[in-house]
Amino acid sequence: KDFNLSSEKDTHASGSDENLERGNWSNKGDYLLSMVGYAVGLGNVWRFPYLTYQNGGGAFLIPYTLMLALAGLPLFFMECSLGQFASLGPISVWRILPLFQGVGITMVIISTFVTIYYNVIIAYALYYLFASFQKVLPWSECFSWADEFCSKTRLVSDCNATLDGEIIHANYSFITSNNLTCINGTMNYKPVQFPSEQYWNKVTLQRSSGLDETGHIVWYLALCLLLSWMIVGAALFKGIKSSGKVVYFTALFPYVILLILLVRGATLEGALDGIEYYIGRQSNITKLMEAEVWKDAATQIFYSLSVAWGGLVALSSYNKFHNNCYSDAILVCVTNCVTSIFAGFAIFSILGHMAFVSERPVSEVVDSGFDLAFVAYPEALSKLPVSPLWSFLFFFMLLLLGLDSQFATIETLTTTIQDIYPQVMKKLRIPVTLGVCILLFFLGLICVTQAGIYWVNLIDHFCAGWGILIAAVLEIIGIVYIYGGNRFIEDIEMMIGKKSRLFWLWWRMCWFFITPVLLMAILVWSLITFSTPTYGSVLYPAWGTAVGWCMIIFCVIWIPIIAILKIVKAEGNLCQRIVSCCRPAANWGPYLECHRGERYSHVVDPKKEKEHEIPTVSGFVY
Repeated sequence: KDFNLSSEKDTHASGSDENLERGNWSNKGDYLLSMVGYAVGLGNVWRFPYLTYQNGGGAFLIPYTLMLALAGLPLFFMECSLGQFASLGPISVWRILPLFQGVGITMVIISTFVTIYYNVIIAYALYYLFASFQKVLPWSECFSWADEFCSKTRLVSDCNATLDGEIIHANYSFITSNNLTCINGTMNYKPVQFPSEQYWNKVTLQRSSGLDETGHIVWYLALCLLLSWMIVGAALFKGIKSSGKVVYFTALFPYVILLILLVRGATLEGALDGIEYYIGRQSNITKLMEAEVWKDAATQIFYSLSVAWGGLVALSSYNKFHNNCYSDAILVCVTNCVTSIFAGFAIFSILGHMAFVSERPVSEVVDSGFDLAFVAYPEALSKLPVSPLWSFLFFFMLLLLGLDSQFATIETLTTTIQDIYPQVMKKLRIPVTLGVCILLFFLGLICVTQAGIYWVNLIDHFCAGWGILIAAVLEIIGIVYIYGGNRFIEDIEMMIGKKSRLFWLWWRMCWFFITPVLLMAILVWSLITFSTPTYGSVLYPAWGTAVGWCMIIFCVIWIPIIAILKIVKAEGNLCQRIVSCCRPAANWGPYLECHRGERYSHVVDPKKEKEHEIPTVSGFVY
């Protein structure tokens, strides 16, 4: 046999697995739902609907679908194939191209940064979930925590009116005391904040004035953060064997809640106005002439599919070798995009009702990101009958959407550890997994201080931005142009069977030209339009921006460092060393000997031929 089980029982593998060393998914459903859970996240609910509304309504679906086909799906299929072929995580898989192993390290480090703040967002959802267990939602009125600017309605400060045949301008108290009526379109409103906005800032976050004022740890957010990490740790204590079962609930139940919210929203007055704002009574096709629209479509596809984070490689590495990763990639990508469109109807129907009740245009209640999830939508839900029920459902949905994405990200980290130290993970999988969760919990405490939201925004602004784009560009260039796109296609055919040249025509066009060009265009655009981070109207101090740059430099610096180390350790003159590092490692190929065939009959078994291992910095081994 290729590998024998050691005397210690590994909870990650079972006797029925094809790969007894690393383990496999118990069944295909576990894998597909884990992939859907990883790809479908908070951005599908709080970013896509807003982008659609902003970029021409239904017309936005044209560039969105094109970008899915040209950029999203090709990268998604590539990463799924790569992980499944080698049965290795995002760092060790770079046996394929040793010079670029730093790309894998960059992916894992960025995923680590993101997982720290992502669980803080889950903690916010948990806090609101618990706050919903009240007869009256605490953000439905201006209670004791509110200040003089809190109001459920817009307050007129002054306007024009007609007095004795003349038009005068006066404050609103004078107008009302003299029984006058404001002329339409002349009213100025006082700067007010809705209860949900003040509740978010004053109660939930206890937000300070800026990054300079750290303040104290908000204890109830810290407890929610601890609970969220306990949930993640409990779901992953047996690796994919346990998380693969949990995702049947965390990945599927959000669709049930979205359907419930859509049905409820569609029955409300003003819902049609909201939906018309979403897809447009008449879609604005002229918007397609604007480059910004195409950039938004490409960026949304790129980030919503979670490519270049390392997670797709990690999850696919537990597939059986002959699994049809091609059909899996298409199914998951289409599911992700349909979910985004479906979520938009659920969100905008209820926002339309809110606009109707508060007598405001829909454009004034629509928002994205934190403001949609924790201000605008809670405000809308508070106006519904039995509002605590709808609030509970919405935040439970956010919790589930966040959790299954978090499961996959932590699995990416533990997979990386497993590939580097397989014997340690065989004996100590549970302690190592719990140790990772505990460490990341303590690192996340800075994000639940009074300045926590500024840290969350800072990490998101830098680490989840163009660092991932750099990794994606290098990934596709390395595999297609250095390793060889046609060679990679032959690897895929070893798994899914021989395909016709016509079948591969589209993928060759995308991998060799279209996708790299699009990714480069997005990267250049992102660098040109890069702006210093802000949170609302709050500017970041210079040292805060410097910290952001240090974080992203720390993420990407491993790419040149590892490349230089590989070249230094190689033999021959400089040219020979570079060429050597651009060739696959001696042990690159299918993980199990029975799958290697003639093409990889020369592969060095990493367990039997230790002398062929090529150590790298930080102990990473091919």
